[in-house]
Amino acid sequence: MDNGDTTDDNIIPNNAKSISSNKTSNLINKKKIEGLIRQILIELGENPDREGLIDTPRRMASMYEEIFGGYKMDSELEVSFSEETDTIIAKDIQFYSMCEHHMLPFYGKVHIAYIPNGKVFGISKLVRLVEKYSKRMQIQERLTKEIADEMMKMDVKGVIVIAEGEHLCMKMRGVRNDSTMVTITHRGILEKKEMKESILALIYDRHYGNMRHL
Repeated sequence: MDNGDTTDDNIIPNNAKSISSNKTSNLINKKKIEGLIRQILIELGENPDREGLIDTPRRMASMYEEIFGGYKMDSELEVSFSEETDTIIAKDIQFYSMCEHHMLPFYGKVHIAYIPNGKVFGISKLVRLVEKYSKRMQIQERLTKEIADEMMKMDVKGVIVIAEGEHLCMKMRGVRNDSTMVTITHRGILEKKEMKESILALIYDRHYGNMRHL
């Protein structure tokens, strides 16, 4: 594959939004979490029975059931159709996750480029795959690796996964820096330098020499 062989016809438009069609229920003990959150509020010097906080433990327990739903999510990539094509690129898949170090959110976009081996996956399947690994306690470096590794299990020839994330643990505390973290994982034939650079050139119009490769 070279730049001349890879065309924009195989780039999925960059309007892929988060899809929450995988319903999760009864995954956690919400009553127990409510009690623990209530205790945290007390330890912080708050009154969990005051107006404004009285329903907070219940709301947080329900929120945790949703944002950590990736642990129970079944995101197997079903084959949508067979197609002989060179490279598929899905850009700007939105994600939200929770940093496992401080339990603060990090969020951003994931780009997935892969070379199929006779199997092409629909964009909704790729979005669910991102949700499976982002809706849990996570670090960005591992997020890209887990997505790429699962893609390789689906017998693709090669894959590149890029995550661009903003971390509230950097913005709200510590260094208080507004920088964006970019991580890249490449597997299979896309580990070859010339092929990898060709894909990155399609995804980015800007210089990518300082990105972190995993």
